[in-house]
Amino acid sequence: MAQALEIARWDLECEFNNTDHRTELNGVEQLIVRRGQPFTINLHLRSGGYKPGGSALNLTVETGPQPSDQYGTRASFGLIDQIDTSRWSAAVTSPPGYMVSLSICSPPDAPIGRWRLTLGQGGLVEFVLLYNPWCTGDVVYMDSEEKLTEYVLAQDGIIYRGSWKYLIPTPWNFGQFEDGILEACLRILEMNPKCLRNPGKDASGRKNPIYVSRVLSAMVNCNDDKGVLLGRWTNDYDGGVSPLSWKGSVEILRNWDTNACQPVRFGQCWVFAAVACSVSRALGIPCRVVTNYNSAHDTNSNLVIERYVDENGQLVQKSRDMIWNYHCWVENWMTRPDLKPGYDGWQAMDPTPQEKSEGVYCCGPIPLKAIKEGELTYKYDAPFVFAEVNADVHTFMKRKDGSTEKIISSVQVGLKISTKSVGSDRREDITHLYKYPEGSDEEREAFTKANHQNKLLQQQTNAGLLIAIKVSAEMKKGCDFDVFAVVMNNTPNGKKCRLVFGSRAVSYNGILGENCGFKDLLNVELAPGEEKRVPLRMNYSKYAENLTEDNLIRLAALLLDYGTREAYLAVRNIVLENPEIKVRILGEPKENRKLVAEITLQNPLPVPLQNCCFTVEGSNLTGGQIITEK
Repeated sequence: MAQALEIARWDLECEFNNTDHRTELNGVEQLIVRRGQPFTINLHLRSGGYKPGGSALNLTVETGPQPSDQYGTRASFGLIDQIDTSRWSAAVTSPPGYMVSLSICSPPDAPIGRWRLTLGQGGLVEFVLLYNPWCTGDVVYMDSEEKLTEYVLAQDGIIYRGSWKYLIPTPWNFGQFEDGILEACLRILEMNPKCLRNPGKDASGRKNPIYVSRVLSAMVNCNDDKGVLLGRWTNDYDGGVSPLSWKGSVEILRNWDTNACQPVRFGQCWVFAAVACSVSRALGIPCRVVTNYNSAHDTNSNLVIERYVDENGQLVQKSRDMIWNYHCWVENWMTRPDLKPGYDGWQAMDPTPQEKSEGVYCCGPIPLKAIKEGELTYKYDAPFVFAEVNADVHTFMKRKDGSTEKIISSVQVGLKISTKSVGSDRREDITHLYKYPEGSDEEREAFTKANHQNKLLQQQTNAGLLIAIKVSAEMKKGCDFDVFAVVMNNTPNGKKCRLVFGSRAVSYNGILGENCGFKDLLNVELAPGEEKRVPLRMNYSKYAENLTEDNLIRLAALLLDYGTREAYLAVRNIVLENPEIKVRILGEPKENRKLVAEITLQNPLPVPLQNCCFTVEGSNLTGGQIITEK
């Protein structure tokens, strides 16, 4: 039996590890490593020495206040022969002796933050784990050393201000590796309301940069929480300083961290964006600040900015819709496994508080490609960002007699979208990543699609309570499978509801058949912003005899709000797949020669098939005849 190693002391090798993990600029006083990449701890043993195969060491890692194996915030593991970079693992890399070099690796999807490592009975080690854009398994992986140097490691940069005809490059010190900044960034995560409400779930959520980006978008402003900056868009800066006075993020983050998380006064869009960039880079997410000139602020989500002028051409404030001279936000780099393929890469995320998203002042992340293509149903906040760069502007003249008329105007939004170039101080124009050329067929097509989808979203959003039906990936005849009623409470109040979820066979012309499965839940409780998935099991034994040859089942979910007496209905028809019939040609097919084919079918049903026959026909193959084989 293997003997447990008796550890006298250990060395975290912070200088070596931090340098190897590109975190040495944070200092070498504490261990700061990146996920999916091994790090080394040297163990000095009390007695016995290390013997391959004869020595054992149990290790446990934990993060957050409620560590759990299930949620990826806790793991226990022992020594193996070679590191496995897909999971928590440890291996000895030194020859037998009293000093053991222990290599430890986290999985590339481990939650970031502060971790505790227990070394057998020997002691407790603490370290910080960050995202790893150098690791191919990490969802923030970026395949360019030059870009990583710019978007993760660069501590200074340029933010564009001014107007679209006169761009003003403004230098900025992001300072993400300055003393105390990483601690401030981790504190931002710890102070966010989701963490305060459910710290265990929040710690698990930190494995996902989509989740973390959304948290940062909310926490860089202080509108709903103990966030970093208070915005002020007037010339009254009593009790603080003008946003123009800031030259970097370091002082802002230090002030917030050392003053009991009181908001720093004051910020405007480029300051919010710059601080969000500093925090994203500090945590290991590639990030850049972008500026959009003639940026639309669409308050009623109709993708149209309505402007009124008087008979002198002067703007008359009749609408909250506005066009900002410029507006800054950030882009974070990541893959989007929650969306269909093709939407990885740069994601727009805006920490300036403008409109609420899911009840909170935050915005994004949303793929730039979704904005360009007018795909407004994708998460998060696509309609708002789309309008910023691509809203139509309608201008009306308000006459003295009170009448209004639409006038022709050449105002365009979303001009010269700019960011600093990689490795130089030149401006990079990235307008083409957000939109097709103004007035082109593709741009109009994207706008038309976006406008249609936006109307559908508006109808849903106004409902307050949402209900939808989701289905399993494979619904094959003969199998048991689940379908789901997904209910969402988009109101600020808790809801108590009744959910009726049923299924019936249906023919292609809409005639309903018998019941295939049913569920009636009398007390479904939904907290504000909560989403619940309620499964309904579709058992073959239940639906088999009721199906028509159309293989159709009609699903209907009805949600009744006890408080308002309102009802919400979702309906969806599903088609059950028949088993695949495989055809294999035997021999080499030649013109005007007989052809032999093998036809196979695997019975997916839990009962035998009897009295079956195959019928085959094919153009220029069966002479117009149907071949029947029993």
